[in-house]
Amino acid sequence: MKSQRTSIQTLATNILSKKKSNEEDFGFALRNFLDGYYSASTQEKQRLLRKEPQRISNVLKDQGVADAYLAALAVQLSRQDRIPTPSWALKKWRMPEKPWFALSSPEARMWLITESPAPFRERHLFISADALSRA
Repeated sequence: MKSQRTSIQTLATNILSKKKSNEEDFGFALRNFLDGYYSASTQEKQRLLRKEPQRISNVLKDQGVADAYLAALAVQLSRQDRIPTPSWALKKWRMPEKPWFALSSPEARMWLITESPAPFRERHLFISADALSRA
């Protein structure tokens, strides 16, 4: 029996369906999405990224970080898997209000600036190179 994979659109819908979603909910949903994505066929990967997720930053109150993160994620995965980048991921509004760093110390920020995958850096999101890895 085939397991049901969560699309990036469904990830956002699930966040919106909760009355009080937070960063932890987003992180859990993101990890769940990645688990399904990495085990999918190329055709299924395209399907998982194809439909545009709704805006979720207004629910998370994160100044646009989550919406930018989903766009950067879609671009990164598309490049990595050599599949077409969904057009929604290139929309200009999918940018945080200010730069966001996964870690807060000045030393860690310098490291994240150099380490972040390009689609994240382009959106002023700074994560570690292995942040999207799953066991």
